[in-house]
Amino acid sequence: MPEQTVVDIENLVFGWREREPLLDIASLKVEAASRVFVQGPSGCGKSTLLNLLGGVITPRSGRLRVLGKDIARMRSANRDRFRADNVGFIFQQFNLVPYLGVIDNVLLAAQFSPARRARAARVNGLRQAAQDLLSRLGLRPDASDARVTELSVGQQQRVAAARALFGDPALVIADEPTSSLDAGHRAAFLELLDDACRRSGATLVFVSHDESLASGFDRRISLPDINRASSAGGSAP
Repeated sequence: MPEQTVVDIENLVFGWREREPLLDIASLKVEAASRVFVQGPSGCGKSTLLNLLGGVITPRSGRLRVLGKDIARMRSANRDRFRADNVGFIFQQFNLVPYLGVIDNVLLAAQFSPARRARAARVNGLRQAAQDLLSRLGLRPDASDARVTELSVGQQQRVAAARALFGDPALVIADEPTSSLDAGHRAAFLELLDDACRRSGATLVFVSHDESLASGFDRRISLPDINRASSAGGSAP
């Protein structure tokens, strides 16, 4: 079976202001099941690139294909459905729902996607699938009954990762998810995340300004090096 290109970018331009492009990328390809580290300083457009890959925003011009789909040409509702079915996000601030318990936070990933719900429920049902995934990510079973506000930062991070991975999305996008952890916990989390992505076959695009994390990935990309707009001095909002 030929290797699938999960992300295919050509001459992509995006800017918050009409004449000030933040991103101008001639070419970028990410292959299926690879683990890619995207590095760059704060304000260089890393989070903007991730939002483009997830179809949250669309480019001003150029080609942006994700999983073979030209998401830039989709209607907004179709992009939302595509993202819900195929993309899992791990946010820097986790974005967990504080009034929900751990399991229900994980299950949110399936609330908006019948496809992910069906994939997750194939074996033992949704709640057991969520519990199994949390266990693989190192969360103790007794913590699964708590509200997320009762968890440590490291535990909340694992819940956020489980939500992103739940229902086997083809693409997992991680935006500075280890920034609040010390070095030991960062290394442990990256190992768990890598294992979870390998198990599901997901492609991982991981963004960070911390170059020391890059060694555990298949490929490293410096965003300033591939961004032709960098020399223009653009900055993210």
